[in-house]
Amino acid sequence: MKEKATFGKDRQILRELAAQVAQIAALPVQQETIRLWKAHNALRPQRPLVMIDQIPWHEMNVNDELTLRCADEFHRGLETGLRRKLYCWNHLRADMVVEPFVDLCKVFHDDGFGPKVEQNLAALDPHNDVQGHYYLDQLQTDEDLAKIHTPHVTLNEPATAALEARGHEIFDGLLEIRMFGYGLGFNLWDVIPMWHSVEACLVDLVDRPDFIHRLMRRYTDALLQLLDHLEAQGYLDGPQSLVHCTGAWSDELPAPGYDPARPRARDQWTLGMAQIFSSVSPAMHKEFEIDYAIPWYARFGLGYYGCCEPLDRKLDIVRLLPHVRKVSMSPWVDVERGAEGLGRDYVFSRKPAPVRLAGDSVDWAGVEADLRATRAACARHGCPLEFILKDISTLQYHPERLWQWADLAMRIAQA
Repeated sequence: MKEKATFGKDRQILRELAAQVAQIAALPVQQETIRLWKAHNALRPQRPLVMIDQIPWHEMNVNDELTLRCADEFHRGLETGLRRKLYCWNHLRADMVVEPFVDLCKVFHDDGFGPKVEQNLAALDPHNDVQGHYYLDQLQTDEDLAKIHTPHVTLNEPATAALEARGHEIFDGLLEIRMFGYGLGFNLWDVIPMWHSVEACLVDLVDRPDFIHRLMRRYTDALLQLLDHLEAQGYLDGPQSLVHCTGAWSDELPAPGYDPARPRARDQWTLGMAQIFSSVSPAMHKEFEIDYAIPWYARFGLGYYGCCEPLDRKLDIVRLLPHVRKVSMSPWVDVERGAEGLGRDYVFSRKPAPVRLAGDSVDWAGVEADLRATRAACARHGCPLEFILKDISTLQYHPERLWQWADLAMRIAQA
């Protein structure tokens, strides 16, 4: 009886939040913003677009807007997503789109690629999930490379059906339930340092290049075999709304012949990056990353490449990747060189430096000058531009800084 009463109370809380989301999702502006994203992603931009992601949510609560009230842990997870969506719409909307969905992930059993991460952690703020990581080397010999294998992935159909039923029981009549499949990208050089340590990776690129090639070949083969399996089983994601914190709406996807029951790689965006390669030459970046990524990108409909690594001096090798549409331009690039190198062929996915908002005070004149300089450089070279503020570790518990940044970025984008 108590559990039933708890469910009823939780369901009422969730439906009240869902009703607000549904009302916002029905506004005409949502379809207008999707139209802007589709034109932008087709390299026919009407103006720069703006998004904010990877927010320090532990610092953002005002007026109890993010305070959870559900009792059940599963319901609290749903409540978190709804409250954050409403919070973003109310305070830092930019070019976000609110869709009439609740996203749930299908339940998969996955035994992973093999190696286990061993690390030491360091945290400055116990409430912040952004921490320092010191990874210990688990791949020292060729024998250790045998630990890497193709993951065995299966869908738990009863658990997935039960999860979907729970979603319908709560949200029917207000929001649709969208069941997500298995998503993956080509981010090997985000994972390898967690197995092999950052220092060992950089040293071995010089001292043991053949070992790194064997490591890359084994890992790449395992990833491609996993993609084959997911595609054959119909486990992949369907059409995406986001890819790497940016809008993914496109009239080019899914590809002709799309079957919702069996999504293919060519129906999707993919993403990739090699952030540790910020400190290697273009030739080394090509040899140990791009050459391995080419067959991966060839499988997908559209692609996003890069993250924090500066790519303005490496755009000739990025152009070797098939189907890439957006290229990350991190805080460390020369924006003029990047815009000239990308031209009209790619979206300049600008990542403004979040550190500008993280100090004891904010130099808003400097923030504005940086945004305007980027827009001017892209305009000179006809380069489609988006501002994607992400990796925001802290605002020094001043959430209004993010609201102000969103307003400023939109004024510049709409000027």
